[in-house]
Amino acid sequence: MSRIVVHGLEKSYGDARVLERVNVTAEAGEFLSLVGASGCGKSTFLRILLGQEQQSGGVVIVGDSPIVPEPTPQRGIVFQRYSVFPHLTAIQNLLLVEDFRSGGPFGRVFGVRRRSARQEAEAMLERVGLAHARDLYPASLSGGMQQRLAIAQTLLGRPQILLLDEPFGALDPGIRVEMHELLTELWTEHGMTVVMVTHDIGEAFKLGTRVLVFDKVRHDPQFPSAYGATITYDLKLDRKNRASSRDVAKVAAMVGTARPDAAMATTASQGRS
Repeated sequence: MSRIVVHGLEKSYGDARVLERVNVTAEAGEFLSLVGASGCGKSTFLRILLGQEQQSGGVVIVGDSPIVPEPTPQRGIVFQRYSVFPHLTAIQNLLLVEDFRSGGPFGRVFGVRRRSARQEAEAMLERVGLAHARDLYPASLSGGMQQRLAIAQTLLGRPQILLLDEPFGALDPGIRVEMHELLTELWTEHGMTVVMVTHDIGEAFKLGTRVLVFDKVRHDPQFPSAYGATITYDLKLDRKNRASSRDVAKVAAMVGTARPDAAMATTASQGRS
């Protein structure tokens, strides 16, 4: 179910082409990091994989079948901006995951399953550092805490495919490292296929098993929207040895990162950990 095959994908909005000739296969359990300049279609590609938007052309296969044109529990997503239910406390936001998954006609689990769901939710709150905030509403949480709650909510659903749209951008550096570790643990435990959009080159190399660069290869100065972006570079990573500084610098140059040295420092620290 968690294998993704994309062939000849195109996406246009009217006369404006955002993506074209996108071809990629993600095997089950791979972690794809997508990088590229702002506005090159990375998030659009992610929304197509979610089923929130439909491609204008081409084929997207999830598992053995064409993608269902709507979000499903098998495909979880964490957006750049936190997206939790404001009228529910932190613990209630996480309990809702099991209610949606197994609540049946009443939309809620009871008895032993309710107690089990509560234990699992409390354990997840502990793992994301929100145990002390279990009974607080999102309005009482900082932006970073709300994002951690959104990440916890998605991970608790154990999707077969996890889609991440710059999920760590709102987090403080220390919390970001902790969330990187949590994501890596859960990815390893459950064998999810992960597709992550990030502007942080170091993060892309740190977490991914592949780094994919989105960019335009065709340009029309008279009509800039005539052509869309595609995957111009696909680098497989060895999680034991990680990437060389040359690889990091090459990708940083492709996406126009102003400080590739920072990305290389992040990757180098990973190699020592």
